[in-house]
Amino acid sequence: MTKNEIYPHFAEWLDELLGNLEMPKNAAAFNFNLYDEAVEGDVFAAQLIVSDRFDPDDEEGEWACYNAWSSEDDLFPIDFSDEDDKSIEFVQGMYTSLIRDYLQTGKYRDILLSLKGIGIGHVEGDLDIIFKA
Repeated sequence: MTKNEIYPHFAEWLDELLGNLEMPKNAAAFNFNLYDEAVEGDVFAAQLIVSDRFDPDDEEGEWACYNAWSSEDDLFPIDFSDEDDKSIEFVQGMYTSLIRDYLQTGKYRDILLSLKGIGIGHVEGDLDIIFKA
């Protein structure tokens, strides 16, 4: 699996979500929540949320727990079973790279960049800030 193979599917997923998003009036930031999907082994999935708060100095990411909107069960899964490294750091790095690419070339990148920030992190871990306005 390479990022170049995954990116078109990731961009399509984000295009669908962002193209149909009715932005909440209290929107402050986007976050990509990462989940372990134990159904098929080493599968992780990303969920997009809009938070009504943003604190770039909050390393634990409490701000991302306040959802004003969520993609809910519409997740973007990646199977890492063929990878030697299955650590959350590697997984989060892969998703971060996909998001950074979308912020450069994605159809609705302006929507993502319109709020105060964008974070990413495993739901049981710390967040990394990808973008801060």
